Amino acid sequence: MSGGALITLKEDATEAGASSNGSGGNSNMAHNQQASGSGNVSGASSHNVNGGNGGPPEGTRQNSLQRIQLRKQKVFNLPVPQKLAKLSMYSACQSEGCRCTGWKTPQENRHRDVESSSYCPEFTEECRSCRHALQNHIAHLDGISGSQMNDLLGAIIDMENLFMSMQRVEDEDTKKVYLYLFRLLRQCVLTRQQAVIRGPLGDPPFETPCIAKAVSSFVFYKYNHLSQSELQTMTEVAKTFLNFLNHYNFEPPSMRRSGLTHEDASTYKINYTRWLVFCHVPAFCNSLRHFETSLVFGRTLLRTIFKYMAEQLRNKCTSERDRFPADKRSIITLMPKFLDALKSELLKDDSPIWDQGFRLSPAFIIQQRKRLQESNAGPATGSKRTSTGEPAHKRAKKETIDRAIGDGHFEDLTDETVVRAMKAISESKAINKSEILFPVNVSRDENVKAEEQQRAIEFHVVGNSLTKQVDKQTIFWLIGLQAVFAYQLPEMPREYISQLVFDTKHKTLALIKENQPIGGICFRPFSSQGFTEIVFCAVTMSEQVKGYGTHLMNHLKDYSIKHGIRHLLTYADCDAIGYFKKQGFSKDIKLARPVYAGFIKEYDGATLMHCELHPSIVNTQFISVIRKQSEILKELIAQRHNEVQKVRPGLTCFKEGLRSIPVESIPGLREIGWKPQMRAQRTSRPLEESSDPEKLAASFTAILQSLRQHQAAWPFLRPVPAAEVPDYYDHIKYPMDLKTMGERLKQGYYVTRRLFMADMARIFSNCRFYNSPETEYYRCANSLERYFQTKMRELGLWDK
Repeated sequence: MSGGALITLKEDATEAGASSNGSGGNSNMAHNQQASGSGNVSGASSHNVNGGNGGPPEGTRQNSLQRIQLRKQKVFNLPVPQKLAKLSMYSACQSEGCRCTGWKTPQENRHRDVESSSYCPEFTEECRSCRHALQNHIAHLDGISGSQMNDLLGAIIDMENLFMSMQRVEDEDTKKVYLYLFRLLRQCVLTRQQAVIRGPLGDPPFETPCIAKAVSSFVFYKYNHLSQSELQTMTEVAKTFLNFLNHYNFEPPSMRRSGLTHEDASTYKINYTRWLVFCHVPAFCNSLRHFETSLVFGRTLLRTIFKYMAEQLRNKCTSERDRFPADKRSIITLMPKFLDALKSELLKDDSPIWDQGFRLSPAFIIQQRKRLQESNAGPATGSKRTSTGEPAHKRAKKETIDRAIGDGHFEDLTDETVVRAMKAISESKAINKSEILFPVNVSRDENVKAEEQQRAIEFHVVGNSLTKQVDKQTIFWLIGLQAVFAYQLPEMPREYISQLVFDTKHKTLALIKENQPIGGICFRPFSSQGFTEIVFCAVTMSEQVKGYGTHLMNHLKDYSIKHGIRHLLTYADCDAIGYFKKQGFSKDIKLARPVYAGFIKEYDGATLMHCELHPSIVNTQFISVIRKQSEILKELIAQRHNEVQKVRPGLTCFKEGLRSIPVESIPGLREIGWKPQMRAQRTSRPLEESSDPEKLAASFTAILQSLRQHQAAWPFLRPVPAAEVPDYYDHIKYPMDLKTMGERLKQGYYVTRRLFMADMARIFSNCRFYNSPETEYYRCANSLERYFQTKMRELGLWDK
């Protein structure tokens, strides 16, 4: 299934319905969906066609998620024959020559729901379409494990939800995306493979730095002068903003066309599609991998939606002010000021927060991490949760901080150290005269740069023009370049080469030697799309293998970066692929196809290649900088080696009767850079029975709240209803659940952690006693118990 179908799909909802019924599902798909009373994606996305007002209330979103999860659990708990019957409706018939792609219920049972307890088809019942028995549709599922079966059933439910969403949504762009994802899941069920989204949309993250990192940089850049308490408040404001963004529902492109230019509308359509595919739909269809909006999008998207999102956030703060606790209302008060300041930085082209090289101070990162730990220890909010059970906004903040630390906040070498190393390198070269007089290992790049400095060669960007006079020198060079390209590229028609070289929209980077062009790169910049197309690249035969080709490409890269272009694209024939690979090009195209499709010229038998440019790199100096860094590193290693290359006498203290000595007393250990590890002193348990009861209760409250929101907690949220499980209390004499524990906590029952752990252990032991190991309840107990132990260890309350 090609990812390109996402852009080119033309089918409407009725065609999608026909496809699902005829190509392998169940013709009663819509009926089954309604009969089962499931939640669906459109319940949370129908706002897209109703005005995009920031989405439905959080309660509506949570209700939809709960309904979907409940339906899945109901299907997961069905007897195996019923599960297989459900799978057969989406499984191709295994009979030889049969092309039926899904078992369909007989006519007399057409309106019966296979998910209900009242109907379980016999394996001998014939398919209404191909007349083969049901067992012929599930013959390939012999030996499938319970977890694999549940994964397939989960994908089927997600697929049915998407089908229902296609029927309800009105926006054509959104409907096309649902149709694409529906077909993707349909194919995954048929092939029993994991759903992977490939194609022109690219892979997350789509822009760097991401919004979350930029907002974190903004807080430090704008408010690091404030006191610690004020800075913490602004951090909470930023956290609220990112949480709102992660739950924000975008308007479809059809509703935004009037306020955007053609270029901006095209970009917004691409980002809207990415948001649907990677962020919005996976929040309800966990068969697809889910990403947070703030972690995969950057400045371009935020600029497009900021005006509307900020207005809705202001309105929300005003309308829900009274619902906030008194100690949190300062966040509401400061939000307008925060939005105005962020807008200013968003519109500035030179704002440092959007610079990939912007660095947070180590002190600020430590403060951020400390606050994160404190927030994790405190009561969790009712925010949306990820597949790991962690609140989405907390995970976004944690990943933002981890990425900031991962960007390289290690101690740099001092300037003095670098200067000493460079001086030593210079002295070493001065002593070794032969290396200077007869350089056997000088790179071609150095020779080319030396020629350029001596003006033996020159680089000029030239092109034709219809609006101003073109000087004779330029015409002379263009004619010479035409001859170079025609001679070096004999497969290209001369007329075609002339047409492009003299075309006013194309430019050529010319390599001039003795006033004659000896090579060049003909290119066409597409500034509105953010890329440059390389059309021809050639150097005359007599001047090849001298480094001119690499230096030409480096000049073009620097020229593109100077003019705000970050991507190069070209179609390379089989003889040129190796050259372009050496210049940093790859067959892995990071640009979305709609960005360049229809703009770039396509050639039969050629390979499309892409190079992404980094704005902080000066490509013409890159090789020499790396070489200089390598020399400095080798010199520093040599200096350190000389420092530690000493033979010290052995230890004689043990012969004198000592049984042990401190590690740091070993001679020479500190000289080689060893530092003693600062081990935390073991103190008495901070929250043990003798500790502050209020602090202990707060920890228990946080743990309970976190457990309730875990994905495996649903069987233990409240007491088991005797009406639904009549014999439960005959076997379980001392029942326990999370709701009862919450009530006990409020009454002050848990005065020690032992009492709290005992009740929690009883929940899991009761479940494992009553249910067999192959049941979903048993697996939930194991999963939630591991999560409970992890949370207890994080708070220092676990000593087992």
